[in-house]
Amino acid sequence: MSIPESELAKIQAWVAARNDELPVDVADQVRYELDVDARSATIFECRPPWREDFGPDWTRMSIARLRYTQTRREWTLYWSNQHGQFRLYDTLSPAPGVEPLLAEIDRDPTCIFWG
Repeated sequence: MSIPESELAKIQAWVAARNDELPVDVADQVRYELDVDARSATIFECRPPWREDFGPDWTRMSIARLRYTQTRREWTLYWSNQHGQFRLYDTLSPAPGVEPLLAEIDRDPTCIFWG
């Protein structure tokens, strides 16, 4: 895996903190998950099925992708459009660590991550 373990741990902690911050009365209605591959970490908002005939699987809506470029040792932020395709978030320059990217997702000045 080319993603530095220390940076991945920060992303995992951020996702865990978002789940911990959910009010108790909505914990069964929403949760946040993380998928990781060799170059990126994708954050999802998950919801339970809204109809019984849809089965037991929760739906997953991608929120953001943090992509690591090993040769430049930098992280880039992407947002997900309504079709689940990722687009470069060009409001924020690439960064050597994930903290500014996670802070931007939290801040969401363009309302592109959380609506």
